[in-house]
Amino acid sequence: MKSGLKFLVAAKRCEIAELQQLALTSALVNVTGRLVHALQRERGLSNLHLGSQGARFTEMRSQQIEECRRIEAELRACFDSLDTENARLGHGARLFSRIAYVLQGLDALDGLRACIQTLAWTPRQATEAYVRLIAGLLAVVFEAADSASDPEVSRLLVALFNFMQGKEFAGQERAAGSALFASGRADAAEQQRLLHLIESQERCLQVFEAFANTKAEQLWAANQASATLAELERMRRVLCTAHDGAPLNVQLSQAWFDCCSQRIDRMKAVEDRLALDLLRACEDKIAGAQRELDAYQALSAGSTRHADALSFFHHAGAADNASPTTASGFAASAQGYGLQLERSILELVQEQSRRLQTMGEELDTVRASLNERKVIERAKGLLMAHRHLSEEEAHKTMRQMAMNQNRRLIEVAEAVLAMADVLPGRLR
Repeated sequence: MKSGLKFLVAAKRCEIAELQQLALTSALVNVTGRLVHALQRERGLSNLHLGSQGARFTEMRSQQIEECRRIEAELRACFDSLDTENARLGHGARLFSRIAYVLQGLDALDGLRACIQTLAWTPRQATEAYVRLIAGLLAVVFEAADSASDPEVSRLLVALFNFMQGKEFAGQERAAGSALFASGRADAAEQQRLLHLIESQERCLQVFEAFANTKAEQLWAANQASATLAELERMRRVLCTAHDGAPLNVQLSQAWFDCCSQRIDRMKAVEDRLALDLLRACEDKIAGAQRELDAYQALSAGSTRHADALSFFHHAGAADNASPTTASGFAASAQGYGLQLERSILELVQEQSRRLQTMGEELDTVRASLNERKVIERAKGLLMAHRHLSEEEAHKTMRQMAMNQNRRLIEVAEAVLAMADVLPGRLR
């Protein structure tokens, strides 16, 4: 008959297997982040190419496309290494669905590039196409964050995901501003879009700051205090305050792109730090769990079921304030059977139970932010369908409702979803 210690050993092996899977997922997140960064730059250069009617930035764009293809090959290799046959993978259904969507987008990428090269698409169409693909890649990161079973790793993933999402909004701002400057004319709709993107960046960075470790926060704060940010703010004012249809200085398109790129590259340095911390956390936890497993196995080699039982009753007697004579009797018996063990099996079980309970409570706190995001995104989707709004308009509507009612955005989102049952069936 299997002893309790054997089941503790089995539990520790399961924990190690989960951590190893999490380490593989973290490596996937790392490569995904690099491809997102490369595609963000390609998107900005494509908008400059389109905004100038193909007169400028062609060579820079071609070089960036080659860089994207190189990283894409790495990502596809990561996808190939995933165990798609393991039906027991907890988050496999969602993660694999996201990956399938991303692969469709990657397969279609060369077609998008050809349309941009021949000026067949507008800057807005090209931007939306890249946004769709990058959103799919970020969804892979989101699933990784949502599936993490370790609180520390989960916090790092939540911080990383929100920072990457904030950087994506910064990349969209770069692309939109590049197209505006390159076109030489202000556009009211695009100006509103820029303001929405700036606000969205700040929202994501606030969540990042709530979950990031101290070193990542300090690195981000150091990157914020720079002349680049001041120059960016100056050009933001130029773009956002010009009257609809007013002329813009075309020569500022390169300056805008370079300024935004410097900021985004600094953000990438913080993102890289977060990704490195994530990988190190996984490695450290695997090593720690392996040490505990080795200790359990050493205990197992020197234990007997009889010693386990005596240990159990010894602790029970102590818990019930047993008499000194009874307690000492159990202690003496334990010395005869298993005092050579560093700790009793019961102590190990109790320690494991306390640790799992603490981890569960911490995970609940971390996942609250992810669940809020899900609810807000669903509410935005409902408004977009019911009122025929864009994503920016739906978010702005919900923000305005929150301000008017003095409520949190998540509360407004929940109220919007509560109305789903009274909306026409085709919109739900």
